[in-house]
This record gives sequence, C-alpha cells and structure tokens, in this order.
Amino acid sequence: MNAFRHRDYRIFWIGALLSNTGSWLLNLTLPYVLFQLTGSALWVGASVAAQFLPTFLLSPWGGSLADHFPRRRILLVMQTSLGLAALLLWLAWIGEAREPFLLLALMALIGALNGLSMPSWQGFVHDLVPRADLLSAVTWNSLQFNASRAIGPAIAGVLLAAFGPSWAFGINALSFGCVIIALLLVRAGRDAVRTVRTSSVARQFTAAMRYLTTQPGLVIAMIVAATIGFLGNPIFSFTVVFAGDVFDVGPVALGLMNAVLGIGAFSAAPLVAGARWSPRLSSMVWTGLVAYSAALVVFALAPGYAVGLVAAFVIGGCFLTVVASINTATQTIVADPFRGRVLALRLMTFTLAAPLGSVAWGAVSDAIGPRPTVLISGALLGIVTLRLVTLRGRLRLTRLDDPHDVMPTES
Repeated sequence: MNAFRHRDYRIFWIGALLSNTGSWLLNLTLPYVLFQLTGSALWVGASVAAQFLPTFLLSPWGGSLADHFPRRRILLVMQTSLGLAALLLWLAWIGEAREPFLLLALMALIGALNGLSMPSWQGFVHDLVPRADLLSAVTWNSLQFNASRAIGPAIAGVLLAAFGPSWAFGINALSFGCVIIALLLVRAGRDAVRTVRTSSVARQFTAAMRYLTTQPGLVIAMIVAATIGFLGNPIFSFTVVFAGDVFDVGPVALGLMNAVLGIGAFSAAPLVAGARWSPRLSSMVWTGLVAYSAALVVFALAPGYAVGLVAAFVIGGCFLTVVASINTATQTIVADPFRGRVLALRLMTFTLAAPLGSVAWGAVSDAIGPRPTVLISGALLGIVTLRLVTLRGRLRLTRLDDPHDVMPTES
C-alpha cells in the first residue's frame, strides 16, 4: 500500500471510490431498464456502445488536453459536466421520457465527456505519487474502480427492487460531488503550467502514434487491451441477459452477480499491487488471460446461479489482473511528453473494442442464445491468448516488462 503514504493520493482515491460507485449504479441500471423495455440482448449491447464509442471518438482531444494543461483543472471541469449530464438522465426518467433512443443519447453524452476526462484521470494518478510507487498507485486505482464495481451494483440491485430506477439515476448524479470535493482538496498539480501547442490535435496524435510504434511494449499493451475489450469485457453488461433469460433471477440477485465480479477484482488487487512473487507484468497478463478464458467457459456452462457466481468471482479477479498490468506497463514505459496521448490511445483501443464486442455478443445471443455466445467468446479468448504467449521477435508479451523510455523530445 505504498501509494497511500501520499496524502493527495489518499484523498483522490476515496473521492474516486465514492464517485465510481455511483457510476456503477448507472452501468447496471441502464442496461437493466433497456432490457425491461425492449426484451432484447442487442439493446443491452447498444447501451455499452453508447457509453464507449463517444469515449473513443473524443479521447484524442482528451489526450491532447492532458498533455498540455493542468490535469487537475481539466478533471474539475469534466467531472462537473458529467454530474450535470447524469442529472439530465435522472430528470428524463422521472419526467417519464423513457424512450430507449433518448436514454442512449444521454448515455452517449456521458461517454463523450468521459473521453475528454479519462486521459487526464489516468495521467493524474502519475502526478500524485513518485515513480517508485507507480505500480501500487495504478493497481489501487484499479482496485477502487473494481471495489465500486462491487458496491455499486449491489446497491443498484436493492434500489431497483425496492424503489425503482429513479433512485439509482439520482444517486449517480449526486456522487460526482465526491470526486469534485476531492479534487478541490488535492494539492498536486495546482501550480502545474503546461505549454499550449499550436499544432492540431490530428498532428499531435500522429506524432504520438509514430512514437508508440517505436515501443513494442506499448504495442503489445494495445493488443491485449483490444483482446480483453472485445472478448472479455462484454460479460459485465451481459449479466443482465443471464439473470433474466438463463438463471431466472430478479434485480437483487442480478446486483449480487455484478457485485461478485467486483469482489473478485478487489480480492486480486492486493496480490497484483504487491506482486513481489512475480515482478514481471507479462507473467501476470498471460496467467490472467488463461484463467479469464476458463472462467468464461464455466460461466457459460454453469448449471445454476451459484456456479455462475463462482465463475463471476474469477472473471473479476482476472479482469483486474490483466487491466492493471497493462495499465502499469503503459505508465511505466511511456516517455513523459507523450503520456496523456498514449494513455488516450490505450483508452481508445479498449473503448472501441468493448462496444463492438458487446454489440456482437448481443446480436449473436439473439440468434443462438446467451450460453453459446459466452462459450464461443471464452474459447476465442483462449485461442488468442495462446497466440500471444507464443509470439516471438520484436512483438512478444515479455516486452510489457520494458523499462521507462526517457526520450526527451516532444512533438
């Protein structure tokens, strides 16, 4: 827990935990209400697409902002805007404006603001701790995200069963106040002044992509992010389909299933953060991918809800292991002048793969059923993992362990 020795990191971590818990109320509630309104798994996938595709499209601008302006200031503006967008979603619901396309449009607005915010969010973690504590900081940042993934859906399940979706939407809007207060209290980055570049965002990102291709470790991190986004991440929204069509359980049990995904991640985080037994990030990535593949297969074939919960626990732990490891590899390898834009590129890779995977899962599920869909995805993840492990030459998984690039030039 080396990162918690630093005051600013502790404050930001707590604020982020509370805010992200509110966000996970939304991430479960919106797919749930869309499935209730339409009865289609494709709409569940569409809710993920509405969240992630705008994030993908706006991330280049977010990365440029993160490299050229104080990240704390960017986060204050964007988190306030996100709170207002979440408030609009709540007002739409309580005002009986419940058309699926309107709900998706408001989710897309939230996704767009996230695209502008997330590169600064990830880079800000680097600003809060010295490099020696970066692995601890990145992993515990992933832990708070996954702790909120455990707490938020559990609360959402109770709220949906007892009070309906309006409470979940409303609490999500209020939760943004927590991270805004934390950012006001944090001292890091208050006086940071960055030079505003006159080159266009397109040129800045072209330079960042050219730089990325010179670092094999960063390329491998992007490949793993795309793999986990397309073949692994859709399970987090697909629990809605399994709860309704396979396990035949209600919103409380659905909330518990999503909470178990987060609990699994929470349980894995201390091992990853203090991984003295395996300092090689590449080892953690391939181990996590193999176990992830197996857990998806078990989830697909689960004879009942209880076995599904066990598989969900393992899935959550594997997701944390893989994502925290590639995030740490990216943060460790990248040269500081390109940090924001490269983090944006990694975010874009994941946020394009995740909605494409979710929409594909939804379409296939409507055609052949949810169990075969998850089974096929788990098998494909195993095949891709085997290929990644056997790669040789310049692009191999062990390049995730490359040292920091001290390249001083900026473009």
